[in-house]
Amino acid sequence: MRSLEVGAALPRQQPQPDPSSAPPRGSEYAELSRQIRRAGLLDRRPWYYARTITVTAALFAAGWAVFAVVGDSWWQLAVAVFLAVMFTQVGFLGHDAGHRQILRSRKASYIIGILHGNLGIGLSYGWWVSKHNRHHAHPNQQGADPDISLSVLAFTESQARGGQRLSRLAVRFQAYLFFPMLLLEAASLHVASIRALTSRAPRYRAWETGLLSIHVVGYLTAVFLVLSPVKAVVFILVQQGLFGLYLGSSFAPNHKGMQILDASDRSGFLHRQVLTSRTCGAAGSPTSR
Repeated sequence: MRSLEVGAALPRQQPQPDPSSAPPRGSEYAELSRQIRRAGLLDRRPWYYARTITVTAALFAAGWAVFAVVGDSWWQLAVAVFLAVMFTQVGFLGHDAGHRQILRSRKASYIIGILHGNLGIGLSYGWWVSKHNRHHAHPNQQGADPDISLSVLAFTESQARGGQRLSRLAVRFQAYLFFPMLLLEAASLHVASIRALTSRAPRYRAWETGLLSIHVVGYLTAVFLVLSPVKAVVFILVQQGLFGLYLGSSFAPNHKGMQILDASDRSGFLHRQVLTSRTCGAAGSPTSR
């Protein structure tokens, strides 16, 4: 009996708190992000990207090798289709580098980005990352998302009513013109890249300008050196047109047809992603296109 009394006097051991039951810290997005990271869903996969970059580079080079072998022939249009696909795959890798999905280091990601973007496909990586980050911060928000600030497309009734007569006519039929206009997407990105590098002073502009210049000169020299002028122009139209079509068709569906937010909207970051995205990949996952 005395032993029981002595034992009863001892303090009881307090149960350890369960980390999963701890109250959330920060915003809803911050809590969700922690849960996703704890589950390992955002773990980097360096070996996957090492294989993907190697295979993509090999196929990219093989496409240009076949181009040189085929010579001045209309069969080059088949090569143009293949290179359009490969240009888009290179662009996807540049996109993932911009999200730092490949490597953690900002500098290493930048090097991968400019090699794939500026040198590989002729797009300014620095300009694109800046635009893409603004898009992810405010997707489908008027006045904040650069991807819906387009003069040739209307995303709201006020945009549809505004503009010149020709613009209103294009907006009226934009559902039918959307995919044909994507054929011009690559050209639009090339022009925007050159304009950004010549009118602004981004960090490492000399590297970006140099690599982009090498791409443009090398691409045009190869095409016009191997093909006759008419075939060269047709090759460029097919290759660049399908490149833009594939690229735009991969990115646009994530936000197309989703809710458009007013400029004054003050929804939280997580709510904006859920309301405006089909895949809701704002955390930097491969679906964040």
